[in-house]
Amino acid sequence: MDDDHFRFETRSIHAGQEPDPETGAVMTPIHANSTYEQDGPGEHRGYEYSRTGNPTRSDLEANLASLENGEYGRCFSSGMGSINTVLNTLSAGDHVVTGTDVYGGTHRIFTQVYEDYDIEFTFVDMTDLEAIEAGFRENTELLWLETPTNPLMSIVDIEGAAAIAHDHDAICAIDNTFATPYLQRPLDLGADVVSHSLTKYLGGHSDVVGGALVTNDPDLDEQFGFYQNAVGATPGPFESFLVLRGTKTLPVRMDRHCENARAIAAWLDDHPDVETVYYPGLESHPGHDLAARQMDDFGGMLSFELDATLDEASAVVSNTEVFTLAESLGGVESLIEQPAPMTHAAVPREDRLAAGLTDGLVRISVGIEHVDDLLADLETAIDAALS
Repeated sequence: MDDDHFRFETRSIHAGQEPDPETGAVMTPIHANSTYEQDGPGEHRGYEYSRTGNPTRSDLEANLASLENGEYGRCFSSGMGSINTVLNTLSAGDHVVTGTDVYGGTHRIFTQVYEDYDIEFTFVDMTDLEAIEAGFRENTELLWLETPTNPLMSIVDIEGAAAIAHDHDAICAIDNTFATPYLQRPLDLGADVVSHSLTKYLGGHSDVVGGALVTNDPDLDEQFGFYQNAVGATPGPFESFLVLRGTKTLPVRMDRHCENARAIAAWLDDHPDVETVYYPGLESHPGHDLAARQMDDFGGMLSFELDATLDEASAVVSNTEVFTLAESLGGVESLIEQPAPMTHAAVPREDRLAAGLTDGLVRISVGIEHVDDLLADLETAIDAALS
């Protein structure tokens, strides 16, 4: 299909996919192949080995590129695989500017893996463009952003940050997992690379792990493709099929995620045991106006800080009935977790507290259940632990 003529909801279902020419199958087949027949030595028909390329994966890559308004897509076996691929393009002696409030796994691969390869990282407040500018050095090659951030839901000015990166001849890469391309398209705002954990909203059903990179830069895509094949962190055809199934319902799911999250954020904002609610949809959120400009809605993720100790907050997240105590996010079911001992356990406590990740912080991935059941579940759990 000609993607330029269709809106997001239509492309989410059809982009990158056509009925199978041999059977007429409407759904993309699962091409469970490791190798492919060649017409002669080196004369393949587009595929030779499934680490290098697989038809099911190719359809997913084209679909995701279309949704991000990008030209090129590459898929990986996890979100960390996609982040690692961007880092693969760096060399010893290079420098990266990133945020103090990034996903714990991202912080871990930066500080515990790539710093050992003589790549330096400077962590700054990404909501402050002057702080981003001050973080750059002559050897800075990459600006890595999240927006909204995980777990404090801070909003970064994508257009302003990308301009700073380009002024310094650096690449601007953005983890767009929380927003999804349905709500935010960073390439349109000047970013060079968009990264996703497909495990989350794009898959949408907590049954697949995957990652993706999308770009409009053919040179970057060529590098990503080289490392995708050389390193081999690629998804299988079944995983690719599951994500394609997920993208078809992304718009309708995200609408409900956002609707429920807005209601829960407003309820928590009035709760006497809640000190702070981190949700950009609240007018009190410092990034609300910026989020309203660069996002189409405010997402299904929020965090809140309880007036509670680590143990009391643990009691809250351990005593819900509808919300499931679990890491990850973006599925149709609601999840609740405590960043300090869970998703951000890899971050040293002093760094965690300095970034505002307190012992009483709770993060929730708001699902698509009935909102009244979610509110009642939270009320019961908070009252039982703190009353």
